[in-house]
Amino acid sequence: MIRPLLALALALSAGVASAQPATPSYVFPNYRNAAQADAACKALIAGARADEKRLQALPASTGTGLLVELDGMNRRYEDVVGPLSLLNAVHPDKAVRDAADACDLAYQDFRNGFLQNPKLYALLKQVTPADDIDARLLRDTLDAFEDAGVALTPARQAQAKKLSTEITRLGQRFDRRIRDDRTRVAFAADELDGVPPEALKDRQRDAQGRYLFGLDYPSYDAIIENARRGETRERMWRAFQNLGGAANLKTLQQLGQLRRAYAQLFGLPSYADFAMRRRMAGNAAAVQAFLGTVKDAVSQREVADLGLLREAKARDLQQPVATTAVNRWDLTYYTLSERRNRFQLDTEEFRTYFPPQASLDFVFRVAGQLFGVQFEPLQQALWHPDAQSFEVRDVASKKVLGTFFVDLYPREGKYNHAAVWSFRNPSTLAHRTPAAGLVVNFNRKGLNIDELETLLHEFGHAMHGLLSNTRYATQGGTNVQLDFVEAPSQMLEDWVYDARVLALFKEVCPGCKPIPDDLVARASKARDFAKGIAVARQHLYASYDLALYAKDAPEPLATWQRMEGATPLGHVKGSLFPAGFSHIATGYASGYYGYLWSLVLAEDLRTAFAADKLSSEVGMRYREQVLSQGAQVAPAQLMRNFLGRETNSDAFFRSLNRHND
Repeated sequence: MIRPLLALALALSAGVASAQPATPSYVFPNYRNAAQADAACKALIAGARADEKRLQALPASTGTGLLVELDGMNRRYEDVVGPLSLLNAVHPDKAVRDAADACDLAYQDFRNGFLQNPKLYALLKQVTPADDIDARLLRDTLDAFEDAGVALTPARQAQAKKLSTEITRLGQRFDRRIRDDRTRVAFAADELDGVPPEALKDRQRDAQGRYLFGLDYPSYDAIIENARRGETRERMWRAFQNLGGAANLKTLQQLGQLRRAYAQLFGLPSYADFAMRRRMAGNAAAVQAFLGTVKDAVSQREVADLGLLREAKARDLQQPVATTAVNRWDLTYYTLSERRNRFQLDTEEFRTYFPPQASLDFVFRVAGQLFGVQFEPLQQALWHPDAQSFEVRDVASKKVLGTFFVDLYPREGKYNHAAVWSFRNPSTLAHRTPAAGLVVNFNRKGLNIDELETLLHEFGHAMHGLLSNTRYATQGGTNVQLDFVEAPSQMLEDWVYDARVLALFKEVCPGCKPIPDDLVARASKARDFAKGIAVARQHLYASYDLALYAKDAPEPLATWQRMEGATPLGHVKGSLFPAGFSHIATGYASGYYGYLWSLVLAEDLRTAFAADKLSSEVGMRYREQVLSQGAQVAPAQLMRNFLGRETNSDAFFRSLNRHND
């Protein structure tokens, strides 16, 4: 996600307000070549330097007008760097992607100096906020200046600026190695027993006639979910685990050292301590305590779940349980196998019910029912023929709320996970509407129910941005504290297991096969099978992230080998998982725990929808009291406002203990 100008200086992706209304539909600035992107970036930075000179000369009497001016700078930043950040993930031309990286780095360098400007900081210290919204923005802005080093000595300021720019550069390099990877794993036909024929149809082959599988999710899942031969799954798993390679391990170690050095400039022992100061958790000790509670709740279930998979593998191979070992490349295969055996559920069966475009229309329909919005297709020239654009309107008022971009299918050079870029934030002062881009890599044949859950998760992020209605763009949408940002997205995941919700498919796709209620019921029961393994893995990721950014900045692979080695399945020699763990190299550094922390909040939010997941009354209240507020109200207060009480973890721990087998 794109972080704004005045966000924390190390968040890493990421004039006066106009009195004239914005145009109804935001038009994406589709830079067609690197030269266009470079020219726009240079103009942006030149304008920003002029803004800095003008702003630092303002009188102290400017007051909250300075907040308006700074928000205007942030909007101009978003107008250029925002679209480029999305193109960096999706544009077919590597030169454009590289130009986007270069622009982000150049602006980061400017921003680091800007946030160290003592004259601007002094002006901000004299601002008297007009209300709670201004007060929160002022505090966040002062935090951003202070986190950039405005109060440090000149020598330390120079160090902070250099370190911050280098952290951005290395994070880009880490991501680029993953995004531009061209690994292909070759399999002979007899190695692909169990792989669906449609996964082989039209697939590229090598000179020996072997099928070539890349590391995009549709290709990876086709093997890891379906291949009956363990050796086939192992080869695919190892290739995926080594994405990024030894070079990324070195980069990750450098990032750990640089972030520690940055924190130490402020007298803090670790980057984890530095980062937590601005989050809901407050400090690293609170996160460690939380993760300890999760571990206590899930450890026994993880072991029990692995025992069930061990029995399943023994039955499949017709060998004694005592001599059967479960490997990491077995987990998905035997989890799905047991879902079939225990619940008569084949996740592949869902692909016939969930065509990709109909699935997108379905989530639009869910949003319409809950939030009173509609999505109308736009005709815009975009980066690829697969890309789509939509205007988001309020049903009652017909008012344009924002613009939504979608890129559904995998291709070379494209970001290979699922994510949303909320790259343009709203401002009621500037009559500005938001824009967001959803990027996924789905199978053109259709989605399984897990992928539909992923679509709803990412759509939750998009709704958080597109339904934001904040005074300042800096406080828009997903610019909330990092350990809250996953709550609105994770909350919506549960909707795919409700038959009444899925019945909306027939409204958007009359020609689609009706989804049997019995199939949905079986999926709802099956989703909790092996849940202990999944939650324990998330716990490991979060714990590793904290360990990596602890005060000693340990060596990444050795730390991973030790921590993964302490789990029931141990560490697989030769696997390099941290080399592909992009989250903790960039924007989620010391923040991966936020997925579990946010899940606690998401489960509590769901309690309001317990009686009816399609309640427009509850949905509209959620839209107004949570989504529309963005970051202009503290997350804890948003939760209180919506739930009518203090949030708690009861629903989360009930879900951990839920068994349907």
